[in-house]
Amino acid sequence: MQVYDATVMRIRELLKQNRLTLYALAYRTGMPMSTLKCILNGRSRNPGIVNIQKIAEGFDMSIREFYNSELFDNLDQED
Repeated sequence: MQVYDATVMRIRELLKQNRLTLYALAYRTGMPMSTLKCILNGRSRNPGIVNIQKIAEGFDMSIREFYNSELFDNLDQED
């Protein structure tokens, strides 16, 4: 699995855990809904650390907490 795939899986996992819709996350982060959809649907394969920080804050967590998941333990080397 690559970093992008793990990131998308983590966002989906946190949405489910927190019982949030994508719309609610967009509201909490102040990000456009279209940006979040592009990240989750693969149109934006490099969301950037600023967007990840906003997403993490939308879940009331730090970036460190966001990446503290087994999903990020065994990532493939990217080209």
